[in-house]
Amino acid sequence: MSIIMKVSAGVMSIPLKTPFRTALRVVDAINDVFVRVETDDGIVGLGEAPPTAVITGDTIESITAAVLTLIAPAVTGRRIDDFEPLTEAVRRAAIGNTSAKAAVDMALYDIRAKSLNLPLYRLLGGGGAAELESDVTISLNETRQMIEDSVSAVRDGFKILKVKVGRSGLSDARRVLEIRREVGAGIEIRVDANQGWTPKESVRIIGTMEDGGCDASLVEQPVDARDIDGLRYVTRRTATPILADEAVFSPRDAVEIIRTGAADMINIKLMKTGGIREAIKICDIASIYGIPCMMGCMLESRLAVSAAAHLASSRSIITMLDLDGPMLCVSDPFIGGPLFAGSRITLTDEPGIGICDSGVII
Repeated sequence: MSIIMKVSAGVMSIPLKTPFRTALRVVDAINDVFVRVETDDGIVGLGEAPPTAVITGDTIESITAAVLTLIAPAVTGRRIDDFEPLTEAVRRAAIGNTSAKAAVDMALYDIRAKSLNLPLYRLLGGGGAAELESDVTISLNETRQMIEDSVSAVRDGFKILKVKVGRSGLSDARRVLEIRREVGAGIEIRVDANQGWTPKESVRIIGTMEDGGCDASLVEQPVDARDIDGLRYVTRRTATPILADEAVFSPRDAVEIIRTGAADMINIKLMKTGGIREAIKICDIASIYGIPCMMGCMLESRLAVSAAAHLASSRSIITMLDLDGPMLCVSDPFIGGPLFAGSRITLTDEPGIGICDSGVII
């Protein structure tokens, strides 16, 4: 019987190969809070939370404070096999603070799977170890640079490009069309506006891409996350599927998006949902209504992205992956866990998430 004895947190910095640029921010390195949860019988669970203030409202300082002063007291001394109440305690420990909750939540799932000697995907109901395919992000830069980055990604074996736009109005459409012409018809293009357009502007831009033969597989969060009516306006007036991202944090948000027909698909991210527990609920809701889901990530290292990959492998409603965080990093400080090679993510049968407690984190 494992009992939670200690929760600790620290910060690790991992430089990115190139700056990560979107309509919302520019980032040069992963500077994430890493969480270590220890039990009385020596099992260690690991978690991670990136500070993404422009999306979740979380900073390094707020994540660390929430983990140590709010969530840690709520879980310390509790039994890991009393799992549902334990993860519910994480959810109830604070309002908001979804990234902090996600870090502790995934560490608890890591411990639970290790205590049963199961890889996390099997604990979550998945079948055999799977090989998954992720897209790769093309950061928002000058058009020529984005074309070069796209061609380089295809040369490296990526077949799915997630192209960041959202700052240039109708020029965004021309930029994506130029990328399409350079990479050819056999490459899937996903367009992510990161809330950068107005509803009417979105319809015009997406229409221009459609008329130009872009054949984008989706457009992600074209309008402000709070503008559900605007999102529905775009979805009803475009042929390209619309993916809700920042508009969906919780199961309640997912229900509202589906009920109103505001989007065709949902992007699930552990840092928005507060961890695996609530992400599963969104998967279940989407399954009932047949709404395809993407498993996404913020700027996270291989630790948090591995947890997301385990979840993605266990749920058939997750048909798309945007789990390229580790591919953008200069180095990988972790041992064990899923294997990341270009666009391919291969799960292993190591217990839990699979990442070893090498002492590098905290």
